[in-house]
Amino acid sequence: MNKDRAEGKVKDIAGRAERQVGEWTGNTEAQVKGAAKQVEGKTQNAFGKAKDAVKKSTGTAKPSPEEETIEEETIDQSVEEDESSDRQRRAS
Repeated sequence: MNKDRAEGKVKDIAGRAERQVGEWTGNTEAQVKGAAKQVEGKTQNAFGKAKDAVKKSTGTAKPSPEEETIEEETIDQSVEEDESSDRQRRAS
């Protein structure tokens, strides 16, 4: 999660709270400000998600520990299969 996603989520939640308080108190100005802050937060969050997607698709994002483990296991299996094939060829 990048900075834009985190900040966007915070703005979204703060805006939602401000809008809700405005509804409870009948303060339309607070409702409008809260809704605007919500939209700003959702937009920033979406921008952050897009940045993450671009990083992931270009390969510049670091893989998660789970992805690293899977990748290492796949590489290890591939190496073992190659070594096994080499031994079988030499034995024939």
